[in-house]
Amino acid sequence: MSSHSAPASDRRPVALVTGASGGIGGAIVRDLANTHRVVAVGRDEQALARLAADTGAETRIVELTDANAIDSLAAQFDRLDVLVHAAAIADVRSVEQATADDWERQLSINVVSPALLTWATLPLIRRSAGTVIFIGSGSGTRPTAGSAIYTASKFALRAIADVLRLDEARHRVRVVTVAPGPTDTAMQRTMVADAGGTYVPERYIRPESVAREVRHVVDAPSDVHITHVAVRPRVEVPRA
Repeated sequence: MSSHSAPASDRRPVALVTGASGGIGGAIVRDLANTHRVVAVGRDEQALARLAADTGAETRIVELTDANAIDSLAAQFDRLDVLVHAAAIADVRSVEQATADDWERQLSINVVSPALLTWATLPLIRRSAGTVIFIGSGSGTRPTAGSAIYTASKFALRAIADVLRLDEARHRVRVVTVAPGPTDTAMQRTMVADAGGTYVPERYIRPESVAREVRHVVDAPSDVHITHVAVRPRVEVPRA
């Protein structure tokens, strides 16, 4: 695997986006690629290939639950300005329904992996006084009935962001939670199906709208630290 060192002629800032083969992550890659060298990490080879063709982003298939794979990914960078954690899964499980494997799998991807990737890349982010963006959820502030693990993971992810922000203030690292409400993605379709609901795409936020809020955070003036952005549907979607 080659280094992500930029050619001498390429002075663009560097962004790393996980979950890039998903709806929100892919939209973020497409937007940031207009101004950044983007490394897009995901699990769907075909989706990543389309991203690369459309945007010129570098793509990597990385198992983010593997600490060694995370370390190997981080070691390929000599510069990093923006880190976006968009990778997540959302299996709808209540406490009654969830098994130990359910808890371990979802918390590993949604909580532990972004924490470890942040740790692995933190020296570079400090050097650039960069920005770390955690893609949270409305479920990170408001519990969702029947979805104990996902809700717990998003509460935990916001806690990680809030503590990291305090710890890294002296390095001028900006740490932001962008928390979309229900968004029109494959994950949302699965969650609605698991809950026995009817999916109506028009009710939900478009992934491109979430990407615009990420752009707003990335482009914030140097004297500004936006800490939390809640992105809600224009008309709230009824919840159980």
